[in-house]
Formats: sequence, structure tokens, C-alpha cells
Amino acid sequence: MSQRIYSYTELYQFALKVFTSIGCSNEDASLATSVLLSADLRGIDSHGIARLVGYVRLWEVGRINAQPNIQIVHETPSTAVVDGDKGLGLIVAPKAMQIAMQKAKQVGTGWVSVKNSNHFGIAGYHAMMALSEDMIGMAMTNASALVAPTYAAEKMLGTNPIAVAVPAGKEAPFVADFATTTAANGKLEIAQRNNQPIPTGWAQDENGQASNDAHILKKGGALLPLGSEKEQGSHKGYALGSIVDIFSAVLSGASFGPWAPPFPAYVPMPENMPGEGLGHFLGAMRIDAFRPADDFKNNMDLWLNRFRSAKPMQGQEKVFVAGDIERSMEATRMKEGIPLVNDVVKDLEALATKFNLSI
Repeated sequence: MSQRIYSYTELYQFALKVFTSIGCSNEDASLATSVLLSADLRGIDSHGIARLVGYVRLWEVGRINAQPNIQIVHETPSTAVVDGDKGLGLIVAPKAMQIAMQKAKQVGTGWVSVKNSNHFGIAGYHAMMALSEDMIGMAMTNASALVAPTYAAEKMLGTNPIAVAVPAGKEAPFVADFATTTAANGKLEIAQRNNQPIPTGWAQDENGQASNDAHILKKGGALLPLGSEKEQGSHKGYALGSIVDIFSAVLSGASFGPWAPPFPAYVPMPENMPGEGLGHFLGAMRIDAFRPADDFKNNMDLWLNRFRSAKPMQGQEKVFVAGDIERSMEATRMKEGIPLVNDVVKDLEALATKFNLSI
């Protein structure tokens, strides 16, 4: 598959100009661009600049407000519900996380559920915001219904990711960021571009039978929960995805389950939607609300070092901790550039023409 390499700076300047072209303030455009490109840097290509054209299409059909009035509509000392006013999730979620962190500074922990938002990029970015404040960060979001519950032949849940970031002392932090499905939709998109089948256990057809067709979602099929089938523990992935949906959307007043707004602008909105937009759930926990931060980070160093030094299985060089591979990828891509497949380049070139920019 043919690729072109762009520097982080080149893509940053381009995305920034696109976001300002649709009406975002310079501050919001800069934030949205940073969140977006963090995915490309960390190797989560499906959620990076490849999504830029999708956000523009949502704006064009009136589903994204480029100048949202993001506000708290209900709160207690440790909790809040935030109305994103149809803003870019790339902007709404970090601002909600700041609220969670501020509450954690004041009372030890902060929890924010968000409604009336849109796709927020990679969950890990928002969770990692807490690291610099000696806090544990959590982030999750509901998403377009692409996933069939265990034993179901109907799409009811999104890929509904969960991210948890935990600070350490001398060791690099623990950063888990994962979808609650066996494979994220982005992996199907990669298989589609390469004209390759997908592994058994990633998806099923419209009747609930296993499928290796990378295009199966367009034919009425569905992704499978983490675990793939009941015998391999799909009921656990189903439960995790359900928890994300409830915390992010039912708790905030966003639309949930099969009523979650679809990301593609051309897909009709569900009828009788019970809430407003997509929902997120963000949390921050101050370490010293539990024990002295230095003591905790020393123990985290011991934990991380021991797991990273675990004896690898035959044929493997080393054992990784959550976040290690993404951090290594970020260092490489910041230095060597970010590869984009031709289909993504064509989308960016179309945006450049639309807004009279260069790429």
C-alpha cells in the first residue's frame, strides 16, 4: 500500500488551518489539532488526521458547532455534567477533563459526564492530561453503534474505548487505551484498503455468523465485543462496552446504545433519540488523596520495572506495559514523520481545495 510521509509540523499547520476555516477560534483549533495528531503520533492512525474530513462533513451538515458554549449544567464539589453544545469532542473532552482535574485538586477526585458532544479522538489523550498533576486520569466515550452484544444479531453499542493513565517516578507511566471490541473499526478500514480478509472473531454477518469480510459492516454485519465469542469471554467485553455507554451517555443525558449519533455525516440520525449528542466520561484522582504521591510513584516504578523485566515467551524480545509501544511510536514519528496512505492524502487534498489551502 503506497504511503507518503509528512512531518508533524506540516500536518499540524494544515489541520489548524482547516479547523479555523470552519470557524474555530485559534485557541480551540490549536487544541483540536493537538488532540487529533496525538493519535497519529502514537500509531492510532484510524483516529488521527484521517478523521479530519469526517469532522468537516459533520460541520457541513450542521452536526458540529465550531464555536460552542461549553458549560456545566449540574455539579457537586466532586462531580459535574457538561453540555458540549454540539462542539468538537476534540475540544469538549479536554475542557471537561480540566474541570475534573480542578475538582480533584479541591476535594481529591473529580468526575465529569458529558452530553451533546461529538467524536473525541483517542481516549488516551484526555486521560494523560492528569499525569502532570500527579493524578490518575480516566476517559471513556460512547460511539456509533457498530457492535452486537453477545448472542445478538443487531448493532447496539459503539467500540466504546476506555483509557486509564497512571503516573510514576523514574519509569514511564502506565497508559492503557483500548476499545471494548475485539478489533477497532479502524482495523477493518485498513483491511479494506489492502483488500484483505479480517481474522475470524473480529466481526459477524447480519445473521450473527462469523465473517472474514472486511466490508461486512456495510452489509448489515457487526463488530464483536472484546473476547469475540461467548466461549472466549465476549460477555465481558459486552459488559465493559455497556459500562462505558451508561457512564458516558445515560448518566449525562447523551444519546446511548443504538441511538448514539453515527460518525459518518451521510448516515441518517436514529429516530426518537433519547438524549443529546455523544457522551463522554472523564475522571481525575489525586494520588495524595490516597497516600503520599512520592511513595505511590516509587511503588509504581517498582511495579512497572518488574513487569517490563518479566521473562518473555519464546520468540519475543521483551514484555511491554500498556503505553510502551505507543510512546516508542510517538518518538519515532516525531523524528521521522507520519506516514499517510493515499486514500487519506486524497481526502486532505480535497480539503485543501475546499478551503484554498496547501498540503
